[in-house]
Amino acid sequence: MLSPREQLLGRIRSALAAGPAPAPPVPDWAAPVHPPLPAADLAVVFAENFRRIGGEFFYCETSAQLGAALRDWLAERLPAGQQFYVWEPAMQTLLASAKVPLQATAADFRTQAAVGLTSCEALVARTGSIVVAPATASGRRLSIYPDQHLVLARPSQVVAEIGDALRVVQARYSDHLPSMLSLTTGPSRTADIEKTLVLGAHGPRRLSLFLLEDDAETAA
Repeated sequence: MLSPREQLLGRIRSALAAGPAPAPPVPDWAAPVHPPLPAADLAVVFAENFRRIGGEFFYCETSAQLGAALRDWLAERLPAGQQFYVWEPAMQTLLASAKVPLQATAADFRTQAAVGLTSCEALVARTGSIVVAPATASGRRLSIYPDQHLVLARPSQVVAEIGDALRVVQARYSDHLPSMLSLTTGPSRTADIEKTLVLGAHGPRRLSLFLLEDDAETAA
């Protein structure tokens, strides 16, 4: 009967005689991590994922619908004595025609800025994220300081992946990239303390997106 030492050496010799172990499969580093999203339904995928992470989504087919939705939103959620700030000229013109009251300057911003409306660079369908840059008249403050952040976007701004959004920014600004990019995924939140979820810890407590059709201004 073989001793334990001889049995061990026998197994080693058998393993060596069988040749080297097969190499592990080589990953396909060029393959996408996720299956591709349906190009025709990117806006629907974005809306679903945006709502899933706590965002409020409003679809508006015309500028009149946008005006009605914003007036209802402000009537319900703008605190008394506080202001709705909009600093980008194109949006000021659009909302003025839709009869939406707004504060166009930074007057009393620190004390009365309950709600701010900004544009965005892109919408990422995969994660429901909004890419915001300070390269507009909204700057950095309007998307961060108010307790409630509103975003006005168009269906043509929806892209599938974060990489696609970065390429959109690169194409738009070329060598003059904005000083920062914010990838906003839902309202500001943290659960660092005793695993208790707190909204508004590092930025806006509520994030709402109004998706306005690209041809809304000419729609009947």
